[in-house]
Amino acid sequence: MANNPSTCRRWSCRLLLIVSMALAGYAGYEVITYPDVARLSRENPKTTAWMEMRDREARAKGGKKPRHYEIWVPLRSISPNLKNAVLIAEDAAFFQHDGLDYDEIREAIRINAEKLELARGASTITQQLAKNLYLSPSKNPIRKLKEILLTFSLERHLSKKRIFEIYLNVIEWGDGIYGAEAAARTYYGKSCSDLSEEEAAALAAVIINPRHYNPIQPNKRIRNRIAMIEARMQKYRYYKN
Repeated sequence: MANNPSTCRRWSCRLLLIVSMALAGYAGYEVITYPDVARLSRENPKTTAWMEMRDREARAKGGKKPRHYEIWVPLRSISPNLKNAVLIAEDAAFFQHDGLDYDEIREAIRINAEKLELARGASTITQQLAKNLYLSPSKNPIRKLKEILLTFSLERHLSKKRIFEIYLNVIEWGDGIYGAEAAARTYYGKSCSDLSEEEAAALAAVIINPRHYNPIQPNKRIRNRIAMIEARMQKYRYYKN
């Protein structure tokens, strides 16, 4: 029996209505739960999505909450060596771009297409901060879209130096170690204001995977990254007071 055109239209309308309501509900949820990024201009974050994720992982394994070793320091108190090393390692164009580095994105697309794999990323410091503060490591498209929206929001509401200050104070530098001061004390027994070029380069080198790599016991890959960062530190000063 042939389908009744009027019946098909009714089902199509119902399906469209259901989809529209679902999308409207999701959009409403996102608006209600969207973080107040602007408050970061005057308040330091007390925790991050990344820290809370690590808490859940630890509880799932043994029920023991990991030590959150966090010591907030203002940007002016962080060694210029570390600030320069991190910019070299993670985002040399940080103070020039609007949150996304389009040249790096194009280069990453080219390299990944040639190798037919995700061999290179192009996340900026602002994108990394958005992910650390509010998101998860998931690579699904919705999460990536949220990351981009949050990146532009951070860039709109905060100065570049404030973004960099928060980033250096909340990123992971080992199991339960968050921020530059905690990392400097843990690995070198000193304040992050006193880090040498070599120490700063080593800390910057392990940001790619700080729970897997250790700045004071570097493997071949990290030694190569340290050498590259140190060589560029002799030539470039990306952070200017």
